[in-house]
Amino acid sequence: MTVSYFTFGCKVNQYETDCITELMERNGFVTTSEPMAADVVVINSCTVTQAADVKLGQLLRRIKRQNPEAVTVVAGCYPQAHGATELISDADIIVGEANKTAIPELVSEFMEKRKQVCEIKPHQKGEALERMTLTKRADKTRAIIKIQDGCDRFCSYCIIPYARGRSRSKPIEEIEAVARELALQGHRELILVGINLSCYGEDLGGIDLADAVHVACQSTADRVRLGSIEPEMLTEDIIRRLSLEDKLCPHFHLSLQSGCDRTLSQMRRRYNAREYRELIRLLRSYFPDCAITTDIMVGFPGETEEDFEESIEFVKEIAFAGVHVFPYSEREGTVAAKMPGSIPKAERYRRAEIMSEAAKESEEAFRKAHVGRIVSVLFEHEKDDRFHQGHTKDYLMVKVPKIQGSLWKEIRNVRITECKDNCLYGEIINPTAD
Repeated sequence: MTVSYFTFGCKVNQYETDCITELMERNGFVTTSEPMAADVVVINSCTVTQAADVKLGQLLRRIKRQNPEAVTVVAGCYPQAHGATELISDADIIVGEANKTAIPELVSEFMEKRKQVCEIKPHQKGEALERMTLTKRADKTRAIIKIQDGCDRFCSYCIIPYARGRSRSKPIEEIEAVARELALQGHRELILVGINLSCYGEDLGGIDLADAVHVACQSTADRVRLGSIEPEMLTEDIIRRLSLEDKLCPHFHLSLQSGCDRTLSQMRRRYNAREYRELIRLLRSYFPDCAITTDIMVGFPGETEEDFEESIEFVKEIAFAGVHVFPYSEREGTVAAKMPGSIPKAERYRRAEIMSEAAKESEEAFRKAHVGRIVSVLFEHEKDDRFHQGHTKDYLMVKVPKIQGSLWKEIRNVRITECKDNCLYGEIINPTAD
């Protein structure tokens, strides 16, 4: 039987979809990229925003309309947080966040009984990380390793602790083994991800994020990269130890959400603008010229025009290399959904446009600073007949004129000659990897 997969949301979900794919293949299923002709369609859902929910419903309806004979599976954050609601009631199999590894069995059960299967296990305090191991995605340039799941922070706007449960970590020896195996398969870069990555090790005792990075760097991979990080657990000692790892890419996606202290307090974030500013200073001290990117939410309940302007000024001050701006989205069941002072949606989108525009100057300045430099580029699958393309260690896209053959998975030194269209252009200056 053939299976097609859709993934919404973060890199953690991408990792889990890869694990589900590998598990399905071990059970005799064959992966296909043609969902409208597949026997089974697995949708790994996200519920961070209302937009994600809408897209999930639209996709499920389209599959049911265009491929009515397919067995449809909706898994992950949406059913875990909301249950088997009307939005996904047409799915043949509904699986929560805690038991995605059961999907092959549940598909077989449905095929035998032809009766809807709903398996949503509630999260339990002290539960272990679900054993999901990726060992053979050799068709990818870089490999994702989930080292942490869940969150204990309960920010007032966020549904994720309800969808993902409490913070829990992958044992350090498992990270070491998976990193070694994925590197031996030829992955040049490993990406460590989690729902609240900076909390890695809290539940294991005596270890932290720097320890996880260290064991990943002991593999034969050339690069190790971190996923999105929450600020409150990132100490100077951790930053100092991270700076000792030559393979660690100097790119930190450090979630901010707002540059206004009043809004941060309302969001129940565990830091203020001054503390965040100090963290940026430390990162730039230990990692000169590093890329610091972030997320900014606008239109949070009660955010005044003055609060919004304060947030804009803070973003300009920090001079991020990249900013993901998004309007606040109500999530039923969260504290913020009941807060007074709701901002009209049109105003939220207006503020998002203004914030994005405010961030452009520093984003462009960061890219332009690379012109004239020699940078290390990891090349990816060919997507353009004119150029090879890949990313620098600080995750900027680089394109070089096409030469004969493929550069996929190769690392080359490139002299950057031009910056345009949110991209760097250059020329390979030597035939060997750095």
